Amino acid sequence: MRPADRPPDEKTPPASSGTGSRRANPRPHHDCRRPAVPSNNKHDPFDPELVRELATLIAETDLSEIEVEKGDLRIRVARERVVQQVQVPVAAALAPPLPAAAVPTAAPAASAETDPKALAAHPGAVLSPMVGTAYRKPSPDAKTFVEVGSRVESGARVLLVEAMKTFNDIVAPRAGTVTAIFIEDGQPVEFGEPLLLIE
Repeated sequence: MRPADRPPDEKTPPASSGTGSRRANPRPHHDCRRPAVPSNNKHDPFDPELVRELATLIAETDLSEIEVEKGDLRIRVARERVVQQVQVPVAAALAPPLPAAAVPTAAPAASAETDPKALAAHPGAVLSPMVGTAYRKPSPDAKTFVEVGSRVESGARVLLVEAMKTFNDIVAPRAGTVTAIFIEDGQPVEFGEPLLLIE
């Protein structure tokens, strides 16, 4: 065979010497492992700040309750709405001074005053022009604008309704005497809800 036809010799790796001179990987001088990340399986502790924020949100809106869920933790904040029916006994308590003979004729009028639709149609009814919170006095330590029996002039301020952090004056639509007040100071009110009656 000619030298040109002979295949080139394959290179073989050099034989390792028996002296054991292979260099081992150096061991690191310090532990490079990351610290263990604490498990996040446990629930977060009760957050009173969250409850205060939810309570503030309820106070600034007409919501009746808010419920928040985070994992197995559930927080529910609700406010106790003052029902208008609580005021009915107060109005009824004013009727007994009438003579006994007039009681049967006064009963239908008292039942009409408890009907919101009848109150809204009354010419002397003062209705809430918006959804908000009604206040009977300008500040917590001040006197109320009016009481039952107060004499008011047309355009006189009788209440405040706060909506979106803005206080709106509620004025008397006509001159007369306040004969009934249907809300408490700081009570949430709806649009068109009767607030008081002037006759």
